Amino acid sequence: MAVAFPFSAIVGQDEMKLAILIAAVDPSVGGVLVFGDRGTGKSTAVRALAALLPRMKAVVGCPYQRDPALEPDGGTGLKTHLVPVPVVDLPLGATEDRVVGALDLERALTQGIKAFEPGLLARANRGFLYIDEVNLLEDHLVDLLIDVAASGENVVEREGLSVRHPARFVLVGSGNPEEGELRPQLLDRFGLSVEVRTPQDLPTRIEVVRRRDAFDRDPAAFIARWAAEDDKLRKRIVAARKRLPGVVVPDAALERAAQLCLSLGTDGLRGELTLMRTARALAALEGDKRVTDAHLRRVAPPALRHRLRRNPLDDTGSGTRVERAVAELFGA
Repeated sequence: MAVAFPFSAIVGQDEMKLAILIAAVDPSVGGVLVFGDRGTGKSTAVRALAALLPRMKAVVGCPYQRDPALEPDGGTGLKTHLVPVPVVDLPLGATEDRVVGALDLERALTQGIKAFEPGLLARANRGFLYIDEVNLLEDHLVDLLIDVAASGENVVEREGLSVRHPARFVLVGSGNPEEGELRPQLLDRFGLSVEVRTPQDLPTRIEVVRRRDAFDRDPAAFIARWAAEDDKLRKRIVAARKRLPGVVVPDAALERAAQLCLSLGTDGLRGELTLMRTARALAALEGDKRVTDAHLRRVAPPALRHRLRRNPLDDTGSGTRVERAVAELFGA
């Protein structure tokens, strides 16, 4: 198995890294979409997340990594163990059977037993499902993911099988906007949307190349050098998760969020909900007890830029429109 570049060693791309950390603290934020230039660390950041996340408790032998705390009587009597949080790749060429699961043909032919062979959605339960070049994903898989993301369950009815299993995961997608847009139905399923660009300052570019070269030449030594920083981040995520339920969202912050979404003309109320949850996760990550204007300002662009309607009279980017609305509401 290929080793991952350490998360804490990624240079720049602060908005992307913060969005991924927020999704790790509170999965209810709804996933992260990362769009931008090729070679800017999109896939590197997502794959680095797997090594960064603290292990989770799961039922032994369960193909869906069931949480024992959600079992009857809190899982008393069940054998449990600590497992890595899954970060599962969904390749563009994957078949529907590979994604949702199918009849285990080997057992059917050799033993005459109709058994279910879990797919990628089963492996991703309680973890992260990563799709590189998400804007090139086939339509039938997009429809499938929308259904599962909405319900949190994967239902398979085929070849005499009837299986229903939990499939709650954080959806992370990356892509290059030059290669096509994302379908609105799937775009709406992402809580946060971040934009990454090739760094334009010389010191940053040099440092990116220096670190990547050091990692490629001796991965073990490079990972060891950054292990302490990654461990700090891991402890910060754990502390933020514990702190999250106690973070207060004052009525004034809710009013600010609603005013901002109203001024931008976002459809529905998902914008306000995402903005509130993201600001609360950020406050927990930073050790704050209450959500303030400062938190809302930082998370407004990733939470809202992909929810704006196209304005034929305004050719500025959606991120710029959000920043302009934030400046008008909160002050420069």
